[in-house]
Amino acid sequence: MTSAHEVNFDGLIGPSHNYGGLSDGNLASSNNAGDVSNPREAALQGLEKMRMLIGHGMVQGVLPPLPRPNFDLLVSAGFHGSDAQIIEAAAKTAPRLLKAAYSASSMWTANAATVSPSADTEDGRLHLTTANLSTMLHRAQEHPDTTASLVSIFANDEMFAVHGALPMHPDFADEGAANHVRLCASHGAPGVELFVYGRDAGESTLGFPARQTRLASESIARSHGLERVVFARQSRAAIDAGAFHNDVVSVGALDTMFFHELAFEDTDETLNSLRRRAEGLFDLKPVMVPAKDVPIEDAIKAYLFNSQLLAMPGKDRLVLVAPMETQETESTRSFCEQMVSGNGPIGDVIYADVRQSMRNGGGPACLRLRVVMTEDEIDSCHQGVLLDDETIDDLQDVVRRTYRDRLSPTDLADPEFANECCLAREELLKVLDLEELA
Repeated sequence: MTSAHEVNFDGLIGPSHNYGGLSDGNLASSNNAGDVSNPREAALQGLEKMRMLIGHGMVQGVLPPLPRPNFDLLVSAGFHGSDAQIIEAAAKTAPRLLKAAYSASSMWTANAATVSPSADTEDGRLHLTTANLSTMLHRAQEHPDTTASLVSIFANDEMFAVHGALPMHPDFADEGAANHVRLCASHGAPGVELFVYGRDAGESTLGFPARQTRLASESIARSHGLERVVFARQSRAAIDAGAFHNDVVSVGALDTMFFHELAFEDTDETLNSLRRRAEGLFDLKPVMVPAKDVPIEDAIKAYLFNSQLLAMPGKDRLVLVAPMETQETESTRSFCEQMVSGNGPIGDVIYADVRQSMRNGGGPACLRLRVVMTEDEIDSCHQGVLLDDETIDDLQDVVRRTYRDRLSPTDLADPEFANECCLAREELLKVLDLEELA
């Protein structure tokens, strides 16, 4: 068995972080639409979470923010002239489109791609498929630039296979790793990959949109050359309660599945399927949170499951890195206290302050893309995105100098702000040695 590490590639929150309210079905996004945001604080909070995990012995990476505003989107919508003229015209006649062009939603890198480690794939390479995010306009624009970032970081074709996004059609709707869980005995051992979907291709649903199709998940599993897979349907009750991705109601790590009672349409079949596929590899450890202890509304408000579930060096049980909101919500705090006091697989909870992200509907799990990598794979990827304290200091220095500490919706109409965003990103790319993406 090959030694491997779970490397968390967090999204570096961009300078245009704002509360645009663009995400239907995401209650936090809708409830805070139009509020004044603090991009500087948001980025510093995210970087401090990364620093904290490095301090616990984790390997930590980062993905840079995408170029914003996205002038290609605005030009494709018929706007023309200088950059300033495009911004001013869009602000007057298509303000929602301008908000989409400025969206910093690529910070939630759990939606960047679906990742299968080399231990699971037919050709023995690490596979990544960029998510098309086709359900929401502000996210559907991300995949070309996300693919470019992944190609730059995972450039060794002998080690890595980076696949472009699936077709931009509702039948192939794909939201990435937010609807994907890998379970295993150890990171370097063969695992079982769970794909969670909200609807079948061609199926129409009422209420909040089901953003992942079974066809998309099946297509990715085939492309990655996977043998041990399970496809499970997310419950309609969870989606309608505001669980726009499966990672709002479940998270897994190693042999442990931590999930809400209402996460899956058929919980028994999901668990039985996982056990069958895991036979001979590991014994599944399910940790189900009953609705009577934590109502689904509390789980979603507090983002109990949108937490990082980690095997930390020196810890004999898993650690849950949860948002402060989990601690501040009585039912979720009580459940966590009871859980870690027992002898189950989750032995500790660490609370992280990511409030700026939370107010837009993304907790600690949204902010990271898990990439299980061998030592050779770590050495073969672009080293500039693998963080230490010094690099975090450098990134925070850029953020403090170039990010605004107050951003209102009306500021997006200022052409000067577009220049600020461009210059800030260029400086961040220099720190990460990724100037080719500028």
